[in-house]
Amino acid sequence: MTQDFLLSLAQAITKGLLTGMVYGLMALGLSVIFGVMRIVNFAHGEMMVVGMYLAWMGFEYLGVTPMLALPVIALVFFAAGYALQRGLISPFIGRPEHQQFLLLLAVAILLVNACLALAGPDSRGVQLDSQFDSYEVGPLVLDAVRLHAALAAVAIAVLLWLFFTRTRIGKSIRAAADNHMGALVVGLDVRRLYAFTFGVGAACVGAAGALMITIIPVTPFLSVEYTLLAFVIVIVGGLGSMTGALLGGLLIGVSEAVAGLLLQPSLKSMFSFGLLILVLLLRPQGLLGKPAR
Repeated sequence: MTQDFLLSLAQAITKGLLTGMVYGLMALGLSVIFGVMRIVNFAHGEMMVVGMYLAWMGFEYLGVTPMLALPVIALVFFAAGYALQRGLISPFIGRPEHQQFLLLLAVAILLVNACLALAGPDSRGVQLDSQFDSYEVGPLVLDAVRLHAALAAVAIAVLLWLFFTRTRIGKSIRAAADNHMGALVVGLDVRRLYAFTFGVGAACVGAAGALMITIIPVTPFLSVEYTLLAFVIVIVGGLGSMTGALLGGLLIGVSEAVAGLLLQPSLKSMFSFGLLILVLLLRPQGLLGKPAR
């Protein structure tokens, strides 16, 4: 019995790690936006759901699998995020936080109601051949779709790291995040860099949505859950830390999977918020966050 339990526990942890990779990619978009612009995207979960719906529509009406549709969805989200920041969010930078909150809350409400109007309240999912496949690694059995989604999330995270560390515009964004006034003094177009950053963050959450639809079906009502989940992840990992967002995603994924094994799947959020409270008590800035100056 003990051996069977340990095997089930290892299986649950592995499943949580794979799902946590996608969670981390979702939270990465939120962390990137906050880390550069110091604006919290309260429409993040709604954007995740829109990405899931776009991937579902591509599969349902065009026969394109979510993995193949992912680059297109990421580009669409980048363009939409860029335009949203330049046209709507940019004037609110520097305004009181409650005004930014109300603005993005309004965007969230518009997005979720658009999903309701176009697709209805019923759950929508994709039926892929790979959903019935699995890989055996010793005594563990890995779901093919979760493994593929996790590998894609890791690849996107690596590309994002290379973008911020190796490209000229990525380095400029980091410079603007570190010293806004200094960036203006040396002639950087900070407004354009902020719009580019929001576009990158939106592309991350859109890609995460395209991956998540292969794991679970989507409904418009998932948006609030994903917004809260993204906040829990970035707070646990550390606001503004890209590595922290990925680490937080892994921890939350594992905590949910273990909760589903030990308790009930409906109580998985209890573990996640319990982990959040523990981190806030012991390390308020998050696991990899920097202390407030």
